[in-house]
Amino acid sequence: MLNIIVPVYNEANNFPGLWRELSSQIKTPFKAYVVYDFDEDSTMPVVKTIISKGENRLELVKNTVKRGVVGAILTGFSKVNEGPILVVMADLSDDLTIVDKMVDLYNQGFQLVVGSRYMKGGKLIGGPFFKQLLSRLAGVSLYYLRGIPTHDSTNAFKLYDSKMLKTMQIESKAGFELNLEITVKAFLSGYKIAEIPSTWRDRTEGESKFKLFSWLPQYLRWYFYAFSNSKKTNL
Repeated sequence: MLNIIVPVYNEANNFPGLWRELSSQIKTPFKAYVVYDFDEDSTMPVVKTIISKGENRLELVKNTVKRGVVGAILTGFSKVNEGPILVVMADLSDDLTIVDKMVDLYNQGFQLVVGSRYMKGGKLIGGPFFKQLLSRLAGVSLYYLRGIPTHDSTNAFKLYDSKMLKTMQIESKAGFELNLEITVKAFLSGYKIAEIPSTWRDRTEGESKFKLFSWLPQYLRWYFYAFSNSKKTNL
C-alpha cells in the first residue's frame, strides 16, 4: 500500500480539489495522512467531513515533532512502518498523474523516486523567478557535477522507501530543505534513485509557506554536503 503524507496549514480552499485528484488520479491502493499543527487549522473541518462520509483512506494526524513543515513530514514518516511514502503538498501543485508510475519504479527496486521538473518532459509553471532559478541550478548542477541521478534534488514531490528513511538521521529543522537532505544522504549511502518527468504548478488559492531567504542557508548546507562527502556510506 502507498502511504501519502500531506502537511497542511489552512488549506480549506484547496483540500477538496486535492482529495478529488488523489481519488481519481491514483489507482494504487493508498492511505493518506493529513498532518496539521493546530486544532484551529481551517483544513480540519473539511477533512473531518470527508472522513464522516465513510472515507477510510484518510486520517488526521497532529504534528508531534515541531510546528512547521519539517515537523509535519517527520510526524507523517513516523506513522508508517513499511512500504513507500509519498509527500504531497495540499496546494494542488504536484502532478498526481504520475504517482502510479512512481510506485512502479519503487516496485522495480528504487528506494527514492523523484517527480522531476527539470528533466526532459518536466515542466514548472508559475512561481517566483528567483526561486525557480535557484532550484533549477541546484538540481542540474548536482546531476552533472556530483552525479546524483535526478535533475531535481530539491523538489518535495518524492516517493521514499520507509525502510531507507529509518536508516537516516534527519537533521533538517527549518523547512523544505528536508527533501534535499534526504536525497543527498540517499545518494551517498548508495540507495537507488530514479526520476520521472513531472509538471509543477504554482498555487492559485492561499499563500505559499515557502520561505526562500530564511531557508536558503539550510539548502546550501546540504548542497555542499553532497560535494564534501565523496564516499558513499550509511548516514
